[in-house]
Amino acid sequence: MKFSAVKGSIIALSLTMAGAANAAAYPEKPIRMLVGFAAGGGTDTTARTIGMPLSEALGQQVIVDNRPGAAGNIAADLTAHAVPDGYTILMGTIAALAINPSLYAKLPFDPLKDFEPISLAVSSMNVLVVHPSVAVKNVRELIALAKAQPNKLSYGSSGIGGAGHLAGVLFDQLAGTQMTHVPYKGGAPAMIALVSGEVNLVFSTAETAVPQVKSGKIRALGVTTAKRSALLPDLPTIAESGLPGYEANNWYGLLAPAKTPHAIIERLNREIVKVLNTPSVKDQLFRSGLDASPSTPKEFGAYIRSEMAKWAKVVKASGAKAE
Repeated sequence: MKFSAVKGSIIALSLTMAGAANAAAYPEKPIRMLVGFAAGGGTDTTARTIGMPLSEALGQQVIVDNRPGAAGNIAADLTAHAVPDGYTILMGTIAALAINPSLYAKLPFDPLKDFEPISLAVSSMNVLVVHPSVAVKNVRELIALAKAQPNKLSYGSSGIGGAGHLAGVLFDQLAGTQMTHVPYKGGAPAMIALVSGEVNLVFSTAETAVPQVKSGKIRALGVTTAKRSALLPDLPTIAESGLPGYEANNWYGLLAPAKTPHAIIERLNREIVKVLNTPSVKDQLFRSGLDASPSTPKEFGAYIRSEMAKWAKVVKASGAKAE
């Protein structure tokens, strides 16, 4: 073997050993968890519910860093271009990872190439809620009203390309209606707009909607999942209450920048799965309308690919585009 080849092998081995040593000592400082939406919404709630017990498990603080805007693209971009050392991770969403690649002509990141999946975190329903001034009591009546008044009914969402936005697009496609979309910088601001009457309806996370429904400030018409939720067992699905075939699930999951050492991904996955399987965490998430859904990194990567394919069809059929 030539000296240069031997030298190259030694260097490669040294780098591997150094990487393994760094991973073994990980983490040695606080970890930043980026969230692409404002505080108070479902993504933020999930991050904070997981973040505290994860901090205890890792022995270092996990700091939730809200970077709202562009349907989660800002936070995703920051993560994709962060140093791949395990100290910057992303609470990714269906929006940034599965919808935006079809919605935006160009993204500053590639959901499949620029990230290392860690684990799916939660899946959840959205709830279709309306302002009391909207004179409908069920989905059938909403469809009839929307057809009678094209583009007059408005629905708020956490941003262009978010789960709430595409839930509305899918509703319009299947119902043959035309409603006006009004994007906000998170689920909480969209809910504030609904309660104040600024918009007529929202496809909201349960965590954001249920307190307002119970207070009587808004009215719930149905859930977006294929089956009724144990959290709201008396509330019908949109499919069964007037729009057959309708289903729009929401989900969040954790990722790191591409090329993050495999040992660090494994450590994070192991601890996150433990946290998500903790009864108290599962219960806290459930009460917020979120189902703990831990996975392996490989399973989460495959799920992202399948969701990209599903929502690409919806976006294409809608003609929706974002700048």
